Amino acid sequence: MTPSPARPAEQRWKDTLHRLEHDEDVWVATADAGGGVPFLVPLSFLWDGSTLLLATPATSPTGRNLQATGRTRLGLGPTRDVVMIEGTVETIEPAGLSEEEGDRFAARTGFDPRRLSTPYLYFRVLPTRVQAWREANELAGRELMRDGKWLVAD
Repeated sequence: MTPSPARPAEQRWKDTLHRLEHDEDVWVATADAGGGVPFLVPLSFLWDGSTLLLATPATSPTGRNLQATGRTRLGLGPTRDVVMIEGTVETIEPAGLSEEEGDRFAARTGFDPRRLSTPYLYFRVLPTRVQAWREANELAGRELMRDGKWLVAD
């Protein structure tokens, strides 16, 4: 199969923002503080224009790892149109989330952890590095954000 022509960086940035605004789920990769066994799960998310908000049970491996390390790597989209996000993580107790943001998360994801009997935590991911590519011809220039700053913008 012949790959599509490589997109310019500005188009990759626009496509990445579209995916963040419209996708419902993201792959969340974590490891424990000792760098032990990696853990990978899909979670629903809310994008607010600069951070992603996730929720998972507090005692799950992902919840424990996010709390312990404060770091994650996220994967959006299929393997032939991927967005990879590295970020720092802030842990938020349900009571620490504004009612408005909790309502937006519930509306966007289709579930409301505040209403569940299992104790959930929220995790706010601040992207520090973002890469996007479709095929090998887009590997060069795949980095769209470095050190928390977009390299391409309108």
